[in-house]
Amino acid sequence: MKKLIETIKNIWKIEDLRSRLLTTFLFVMIYRFGSFVVLPGIDPAALTALKAQTSGGLMALLDMFSGGAFANASIFALGIMPYISASIAVQLLTIMVPYFQKMQREGESGRRKMNQITRYLTVAILILQGPSYLINLGVQLQQAGSALPGGIWFTITSTIILTAGSMFVMWLGERITDKGVGNGISFIILIGIIARFPGAVIKEFASRFVDSGGGLIMFLLEIVFLLLVIAASIMLVQGTRKITVQYAKRVVGNKQYGGVRQYIPLKINAAGVMPIIFAQAIMFIPLTLAGFAQSEAVSGFVGAFMNNTGFWYNLVFATLIILFTYFYTAITINPTQMAEDLKRNNGFIPGCKPGKHTAEFLDEVMSRITLPGSIFLAIVAILPAFASLMGINMEFAQFFGGTSLLILVGVVLDTLQQIESHLLMRHYDGLLKSGRIKGRTGNVSAY
Repeated sequence: MKKLIETIKNIWKIEDLRSRLLTTFLFVMIYRFGSFVVLPGIDPAALTALKAQTSGGLMALLDMFSGGAFANASIFALGIMPYISASIAVQLLTIMVPYFQKMQREGESGRRKMNQITRYLTVAILILQGPSYLINLGVQLQQAGSALPGGIWFTITSTIILTAGSMFVMWLGERITDKGVGNGISFIILIGIIARFPGAVIKEFASRFVDSGGGLIMFLLEIVFLLLVIAASIMLVQGTRKITVQYAKRVVGNKQYGGVRQYIPLKINAAGVMPIIFAQAIMFIPLTLAGFAQSEAVSGFVGAFMNNTGFWYNLVFATLIILFTYFYTAITINPTQMAEDLKRNNGFIPGCKPGKHTAEFLDEVMSRITLPGSIFLAIVAILPAFASLMGINMEFAQFFGGTSLLILVGVVLDTLQQIESHLLMRHYDGLLKSGRIKGRTGNVSAY
């Protein structure tokens, strides 16, 4: 406790870090306030059916990503997921289209162009998702004995408001990245997840004392299992395979350089949380399609993929995660570039010739460690479905793995790492007594 108080004092002493934390807190408060601002013309008392719809299934997950704004019919109802979907599309185009590959090689100017294209694509997705959300909202209001205001003008203005709200959330995320602590987009998603956690715990605790639900013992066992899953997720995020690197001796004047042995830490989950976010964004597509149809018409193929505890949903979800893990690892880790950098710095891996053989060795190692890493990631991702089948409340089951837990662990570690870097740079102690906090990629990555 004394160590914690001393660390908080040290954090507050650093002016830059204090300013960043206060800025982050301010933007988070703005985001949470906006989540409760209802669309003009909507009666908040008539949202009971919408809240019931988002209490379980894929809708609950979508509501969690928006921090409850979806169920509140808020101006931020569409959340940050359209921006993530646009980012996925642009990254895929970077692989397939030469024009985008050229922009990626242009450095900072190319990155700005790609960010601009991503924003335009986000607006296009929001314009399509806005009417879909309003159609679903209208159906739920009818079930509650109310109705949407009539006329095309309401649809147009509400779509503009929803689009502007999501773009404002994206702007808040970018400001947190620039002026705050951690990655802004990730932090926005994190806040939405944390906002649902206290209510989920209370509901699960209450359910264990109703209808012979197991009582306190069962609830404590669930908490212990949750802690074990969190520990496993941290191991997944921070696990590395160390590759020994030897540097040749060089004598410059009276000083000797090199001759030391170092390590290349290859992460078991080099892609971080991106594959699960990519896969989740694709799994939301059936939900978007269903929004254009009446609820009773949603059946067959679309209905099967709207049940997040169903076999086909989890099978496709796990497969997409494994594929995206390989895909994102391939575009973020370049063995050829790593081999060239080693060769340029007079470094070599014992038993491997510099250059092509080193690149092949690194590629082989990455392929070997990515497979178990991707499978473990997929297992963690579908754990909420198993937890739900075991009788755990769906809202609480979402924290036993899946997108929510991995994002929570990854973003918290990245944020703590950034805070610790500020402390160590000013010659203060880190956040831990032994060792340093390692983020997902050594620096704060996107999402």
